[in-house]
Amino acid sequence: MFLVTGGAGFIGSNVVASLNEAGRTDVVVNDRLGTDAKWKNLAKREIADFVPPADLARWLEGLRLAGQKLDAVIHMGANSDTTARDGDEVMDSNFRLSLRLLDWCTTNRTPFIYASSAATYGDGEGGFVDAEDLDALRKLRPLNLYGWSKHLFDLALKGRQARGEPLPPQWVGLKFFNVFGPNEYHKGEMASLVAKRFDDVRAGRTVTLFKSHRDGIADGDQRRDFIYVEDAVAVLRWFLATPSVSGLFNVGTGEARSFRDLITAAFTALGTPPQIEYVDMPVAIRDQYQYFTQSSAEKLRRAGWNGGFTSLEDAVGRYVTGFLDRSDRYR
Repeated sequence: MFLVTGGAGFIGSNVVASLNEAGRTDVVVNDRLGTDAKWKNLAKREIADFVPPADLARWLEGLRLAGQKLDAVIHMGANSDTTARDGDEVMDSNFRLSLRLLDWCTTNRTPFIYASSAATYGDGEGGFVDAEDLDALRKLRPLNLYGWSKHLFDLALKGRQARGEPLPPQWVGLKFFNVFGPNEYHKGEMASLVAKRFDDVRAGRTVTLFKSHRDGIADGDQRRDFIYVEDAVAVLRWFLATPSVSGLFNVGTGEARSFRDLITAAFTALGTPPQIEYVDMPVAIRDQYQYFTQSSAEKLRRAGWNGGFTSLEDAVGRYVTGFLDRSDRYR
């Protein structure tokens, strides 16, 4: 049996789908559904139980008392809003809950795979290398509250390891880069640009991208390491199947592409000439805007991952034709 926190969310629901497709229906989802139709992310899925956040501690204790074991805790749940300002809520959701789950998995000898984030790298001035060295981690300076909360948990876990304290039999922190794909629709402004602008693309309307406010970088040429959600989940599933490997790992393609490339691929998928216009970036976000992110994928490959990644054009094409351009957009 698997516990997937955030299992009704974007990456979490794709994890549940992947487990179902592999024949596993003994999946317990921990999440809150709210009122934004997030339930549709699970409408095609089969799960063993649904546990609200307020009941999670009680549910885990009941599992222990019953002598039942989990194959793994897959902790995807978090407040992933990079513009969040409520520090207490973010710390409770992203840091303290993660610590409690880490403690439970340590005590109950359960593999623990969790979502970290490329936001921990801050402006990327120090690179995007997924170092295990605690001193290297301490030098990272995230730019927002979300990234900082994820960074604190990475530090706490690695601190325990450095002090020789007990940890789960397998622990893996996945530093997800810019993941996009089906089931992200509830995320609003935090959804990928291709999801947010698809209706404009399909209607043949002009799509606006930010101008560059940095010398040497063209308008729309701000770059990200975009990774299709199926590839991100494939990496996670590989770790589930490879319990001997633990550590912090980047989950990105290793190739940065521009926002212009991303939107052009969406137009191309529909056979429509690109129509792009560039507008000034809001002053409020200019100082914390990342112009470049690119995963170093070498550590993942050295660990044994050889699955490869879908090209941006193929991934956007698959997303557009298989989901966004259909009446049913859900996986």
